[in-house]
Amino acid sequence: MTNQVKNAARGRRHALPSMVGAILILSILVSSGLAGCEPSGAELAAGGSAAVDYQPLPGDDWMVSTPTEQGLDPELVTELYRNATELETLYGLLVIKDGHLVAEAYFNEGALDQKALLQSASKSFLSALVGIALDQGCLSSVDQKMLDFFPESADQIADPRKTQVTVRHMLQMRAGYPDEERNSAYLDALYWGEYLPLIVDFPLVSDPGTAFHYSNLTSNWLAIILARACGEDLKSYAQEHLFAPMGIEVGDWLQDRDGHYIGSGGIHLTAREAARFGALYLDDGAYQGTQIISAAWVRDSLRTYSEGVRNYGRSVRFRDMGYGYQWWSARAGDHRFNFAWGHGGQLIVLLDELDMVIVTTADSFFGQHDGQSWKHEKAIMNLVGDFIQSLPNE
Repeated sequence: MTNQVKNAARGRRHALPSMVGAILILSILVSSGLAGCEPSGAELAAGGSAAVDYQPLPGDDWMVSTPTEQGLDPELVTELYRNATELETLYGLLVIKDGHLVAEAYFNEGALDQKALLQSASKSFLSALVGIALDQGCLSSVDQKMLDFFPESADQIADPRKTQVTVRHMLQMRAGYPDEERNSAYLDALYWGEYLPLIVDFPLVSDPGTAFHYSNLTSNWLAIILARACGEDLKSYAQEHLFAPMGIEVGDWLQDRDGHYIGSGGIHLTAREAARFGALYLDDGAYQGTQIISAAWVRDSLRTYSEGVRNYGRSVRFRDMGYGYQWWSARAGDHRFNFAWGHGGQLIVLLDELDMVIVTTADSFFGQHDGQSWKHEKAIMNLVGDFIQSLPNE
């Protein structure tokens, strides 16, 4: 797709008809047999396979279309959804192409209105909030020091390297704090939910800015920094400045023992709402013509600052893993992409070159980090990775 065509397609995004008008038009088209639907389930299930239904429901939040109308091979989409029916913990699977919802289905306990726990995919929302806070002047720079926001801990610090940790290091997961998921004692401390003392207690395992370590606590401290800098609890701030402009009412948001909203993985949204967030990043931070996040921040967030990071063995399809500002990057086949990633198989995948967003929601396996949870998470990631690999270049 040329840049001119791609930008024109993006310009049409979210130019939504009213809900009543959309439903009326759709009803007329369906009744006259002109809705432009994909082949019937029987036709798609050639060879005796079970029928696959992925036609989106109409609504006022997305323009709906079909894969064919948006230049996407329906056979590839059918195969994706047929394989999805075999996964026991998958809740929702959405595909957005050129600003249109072209495929949608819910499985197992999933539903259209289900606000699923996004787990660590919440970190990418936290990154967006940092960008908004910078635009508003709550934060002056990503090079502000972490301990400037925690004066109650500053005089207890024994390791002078901690005084050099910046907001930028925290966004990049290069602050030097350890990966809790590789140490049972650290993981227990994370789930205990009292995070402020751990700024002092947890040792650095590398000099700030020198190495990637996936630290949930770092994201939790970053969330507290935002709340303190902007003088408002994080959920209220996010609802006003990020979610409300997209027409979203955020669901439950987990809190720590001190009442701070958790930055590492506490947000609940529907799959469609998560997809709106993905589209926001493909549109360089704009939604329906309103700039919610600066385009410069989107570009900075999706850059790769750490290459060759471990993927915990979760997927054999997501290769060449990297990390930006609380966003992952990877390659599947010929396609390089960014994605938000949460435990259990929560994914918001951005395929910029194809103008596509893929979203999955799933059983969050909250508090469960074992072979069973990782097996199901891996299956969902491989499902998406196989689909991405199958897509031709544009």
